[in-house]
Amino acid sequence: MDRRRADFDRFVADSTEALVRTAFLIVWDLQEAEDITQETLLDVARRWPRVRRMSHPLAYARRILVNRAVSGADKRARIRSELSGAAPTDRADDAAIADAIGIHDELMGALAELPPRQRAVLVLRYFLDLPEAEVAAALKCSLGTVKSTASRGLARLEQAMRPTNATRSITT
Repeated sequence: MDRRRADFDRFVADSTEALVRTAFLIVWDLQEAEDITQETLLDVARRWPRVRRMSHPLAYARRILVNRAVSGADKRARIRSELSGAAPTDRADDAAIADAIGIHDELMGALAELPPRQRAVLVLRYFLDLPEAEVAAALKCSLGTVKSTASRGLARLEQAMRPTNATRSITT
């Protein structure tokens, strides 16, 4: 029993930072990302005897985390709005959080504007560098869905990151 506990403790120590980062990139709120990570780790703990025998327990945990982050996005936004009486997030706070994590503000702002599922695909595919097949498994969708969602998401990011015509004429 002590060995199982030690294995789980090591898993938590090794994977928590990556899980929080993944959740943050999907939900765009550090506190919410930490909550989702905690809930995910609780789910993994409940199933640890089976999970520890898996060849990729982190992939299993990531799938739980992504499902939580994507499926609860509307509910969490509504709750935040009700509690604060304001818009779900403030851009100044978002930039400060992004700086703290060491990610470029402009890219993070553009990523935050994407729908949760597109954001999840891009985070898993390009920030975590997972193969398309693993992204499809994590999101429980087809490989084609991952490819098309990534393509649309990248196009939207490119459009958001493109300088305006006024900026272009000043710099050229």
